[in-house]
Amino acid sequence: MSDPERPLRVLYYNWVDYLDPERRGGGVTVYQRNLMARMAARTDIAPAFLSSGILYDLPRRGPRWERMRVGPAQDRDRRYAIVNSGTLAPGHHSFGHDAQITHPETEATFCDMVAATGPYDVVHFQNFEGIPVNVLAALKARFPDMALVVSLHNYYPICPQVNLWQREREHCDDFRDGRACVGCLLHQPNARLVVAAHGLSYRLQRMGMRPGSRAFNLSFGTAIRVGHRGSRLVGHLRRRRGGAALPAETASPKTAQIVPDVTPRGAEGFAARRPAMIDTLNAHADRVLGVSDRVCEIAARHGIAGAKLATSYIGTAEAARFAETAPRGPLPRADGTLHLAYLGYMRRDKGFFFLLDALEALPETLSRRLRLRVAARRGEPQAMARLDALGRRLAGVTHHDGYTHEGLDALLADVDLGIVPPLWEDNLPQVAIEMHARHVPLLTSDRGGAKELANCASMTFAAGDAESFRDRIEAILEGRIDMAAYWAGARAPQGMDGHLEELVSIYRGAVG
Repeated sequence: MSDPERPLRVLYYNWVDYLDPERRGGGVTVYQRNLMARMAARTDIAPAFLSSGILYDLPRRGPRWERMRVGPAQDRDRRYAIVNSGTLAPGHHSFGHDAQITHPETEATFCDMVAATGPYDVVHFQNFEGIPVNVLAALKARFPDMALVVSLHNYYPICPQVNLWQREREHCDDFRDGRACVGCLLHQPNARLVVAAHGLSYRLQRMGMRPGSRAFNLSFGTAIRVGHRGSRLVGHLRRRRGGAALPAETASPKTAQIVPDVTPRGAEGFAARRPAMIDTLNAHADRVLGVSDRVCEIAARHGIAGAKLATSYIGTAEAARFAETAPRGPLPRADGTLHLAYLGYMRRDKGFFFLLDALEALPETLSRRLRLRVAARRGEPQAMARLDALGRRLAGVTHHDGYTHEGLDALLADVDLGIVPPLWEDNLPQVAIEMHARHVPLLTSDRGGAKELANCASMTFAAGDAESFRDRIEAILEGRIDMAAYWAGARAPQGMDGHLEELVSIYRGAVG
């Protein structure tokens, strides 16, 4: 049991560094960066951070760990990396590889890092991309008193594609004993080429070239183009030989042995992956945290032990805006109209194209009372053409080519209603939190965690169902939604300080 008088020593793991110069990792990276910054002002917790799966040596060596040598100089005393991991990150780069389950050399390297830089009271995994899940068993065997906490920011233990989204087109309800996983990725990355690209990037950064700089882009781009031409030549020669293996000096680059399994699994392999992941979590994780109730529900349904599961809504810097703003309303406006907002990405899984379909299908009696603001990076020409045409059906459409956190207040100043229409089980969309924190009411699909911010069934529609969406829009336009009840039942967004207090409590309970 830990001493409550001394700081808790916590090692966080995520596949990408929280100060990554290329800003990879999306909302989880932002969350981890905010978490580490908040901890710097506290004396009851001493954090460190480890990443893995994207740093590789050229020429090839075995897995090793080191203090972070690339990226910003900030926090170098507490940032570490595994170099040459047997498990490539992110997950789709090692889609279906056996190394997602076990890779003894990488597991030993993780344990060696813990032994050399610890002792730690807790290791908190933000995901397992970049390391084998069996690192849990390795850590428990070597450090039996150390608590292991796992956060589910996506569905990686259940789904190798991470988001239960089949072939970039539909929600995956049934993996059909692994058969649905075969060919799920539209483009299967070549693991050897990925390793080579990561290795080149790492080499250039250690030479002082910053990702995004002219020198880096020129050097990296030239080498990749040469490598791509070389790989095409290898493929051509292999085809000429009728698929026979090339001589070793031609076919196997020095990086090839870093990844022990570069052949994607068949259905039987995918069928075995899911129980292997879940059984390992159940056997060795002390706590499993879902970032929404829906995540915990899905995890439990797929076999993760309910006794270990708990919801832990992540903290956000946006939470302060909830106390500083007042609820929008009434709905609709006095002139009978609504100003809608969609923030995020022009992607099918996020529900953007469903939203276009649903709005295009509305009768003119409803569509003429709606204005739409879209803040998302410019999409394909066909998507932009549809958006332009929709502007002639609605009372108006405006498009912003992305947005910044600093510009959110202005962007949402005249918005009445946020639309969050994911077709996948989006764990808890950041865009939903951003609007909710400013007291913009949300109309959400019934998939994912966004609906939990308000817990209002009358503001939820069936995912992908245009008729259900129309029914809710009509109810709002007719003033049939009790907005006072909506806000009375709404959940205040979790601030970083409150979230950190909750984590410390979870850690001390897990250690105890």
